[in-house]
Amino acid sequence: MRVLWEKKSATVGDITEALSVKRRVHYSTVQTLLRILETKGYVSHEKSGRAFMYHPLVDQQQARRRALRHLVSRLFNNSLSQLVMNVLEDGKIDPEELEQLKQLVKNA
Repeated sequence: MRVLWEKKSATVGDITEALSVKRRVHYSTVQTLLRILETKGYVSHEKSGRAFMYHPLVDQQQARRRALRHLVSRLFNNSLSQLVMNVLEDGKIDPEELEQLKQLVKNA
């Protein structure tokens, strides 16, 4: 999704190439993931010559919220407070981020 958000639209080959900069990814793996994302309503495609051109249907914020709702539902019994407590108990939170969280809680 990151590549699609950056490029606005891309082919499977474009995405494979962009992802392979950090580590090798196979064309078929990217193609399968795009099909799954399309089924879930995250991306769409249109035919461009012999290739499919994919583009995102949701922005990063929408995708994060969907993923978070799914995570909270599956792992934290629909409890946001359990998620937050788990993050805080892990102890790997940046002090600046912790301060931001305190302000958010205070203003809620």
